[in-house]
Amino acid sequence: MLLANGTTVRAFVLSGLTSNHGIELALFVFFTAVYASVLLGNTLIVITIIYDRTLHTPMYFFLSNLSFIDVCHSSVVLPKMLADLLAGTKAISFGECIAQMFFLHLFACTEIFLLTVMAFDRFAAICRPLHYTTIMSRWVCLQLAAAMWLGGLLHSVALTALTLTVPYCGPNAIDNFFCDVPLVIKLACADTYVFEILIVSNSGVISVVCFIVLVISYIVILMSLRKRISEGRRKALSTCAAHLTVVTFFLGHCIFIYLRPAKSLAADKVVSIFFTAVTPLLNPVIYTLRNEDMLNALNKLRGRQVHLGDKGH
Repeated sequence: MLLANGTTVRAFVLSGLTSNHGIELALFVFFTAVYASVLLGNTLIVITIIYDRTLHTPMYFFLSNLSFIDVCHSSVVLPKMLADLLAGTKAISFGECIAQMFFLHLFACTEIFLLTVMAFDRFAAICRPLHYTTIMSRWVCLQLAAAMWLGGLLHSVALTALTLTVPYCGPNAIDNFFCDVPLVIKLACADTYVFEILIVSNSGVISVVCFIVLVISYIVILMSLRKRISEGRRKALSTCAAHLTVVTFFLGHCIFIYLRPAKSLAADKVVSIFFTAVTPLLNPVIYTLRNEDMLNALNKLRGRQVHLGDKGH
C-alpha cells in the first residue's frame, strides 16, 4: 500500500465501547445476537424475493439490494467489534483500518443513493401509477442500480485517497470501535483543516442533499395520498412510513457525524451503534413484519420447504 511520506504508524488502537470487562462480555452476547439476526433476516429477504416471482417488481428489486448492502455494511464493522470485546488490546493495522474505511463508505454511500432511488420508486408508483411500468422498467432499474454503486465507489475512493495523502507519525489512538475518515484524519501529522472541509463537502453534503430530496418526495407523495381511497392510502402510507423510519436512522447518523468538525463527542459511539447494527436490523423487521406481500411469500417458501422435507421422508 502506498503511504504518504513521513508515515510511521503501522497500527491504530481503538478505544472500543467500554473498558469494563463485565460489560464487554454482556455486549458481546447481545451484539452477537444482533449480528446473527442481521445476517439471517436480510439473507432471508433476498432469498424470498429471488424465489417468489410475484415479488419481481422494482420495489422488491431495490429492497433486495438494501438487504444485501445491510449485510455487507454491518459485516465491515461488527465482526471486528465483537472480536475486540473479548480482546485485551483493541488494535487494528494501518492497512486493515484503511480497508475498513473504504468498504464502510462504499456501502454507506451506496445505501444513501439506494434509499433516494427507493423514494423515487414510491413517488412513481403512487403519483404516476399509469406510467409506472414505463418509468421504472427493468432496464431503468438496472441503470439506477449501476449508478448508485458507481456513485458509492467514487465517493469511497475519493475519501480513502484523501486519507492516504497525509502522514501519520503518532498519536494512534482512535476514540471509537471502528475506523472512520474523520477519526483517522485528525491523527495526521499535518494541518488537516482543508481536508476536514473536503470531508464535510463530500459526505455531509451528499447526506443533506439526499435527505432534502427524500423529504420533498414524501411531501409530494403524502399530498397525492389525500385523494386516494382509504385501503389504498393505508397500504401506501405503511410502505412510506417504513421507508422513512430507515431513512431517519441512517441519514440522521451521516448528517450528525459528517456535517461538523472532526472531533469526538460523547454521543458518537451511541449514534455509530445505530448506524452499524440497529439500522441493518430494522430492515428485515420493518419490511417483513409490516409487509403482507413479504409475509405471504415467506409462508409459501416455508410451505415449500416443509413439502420437500415430507417428500424426503
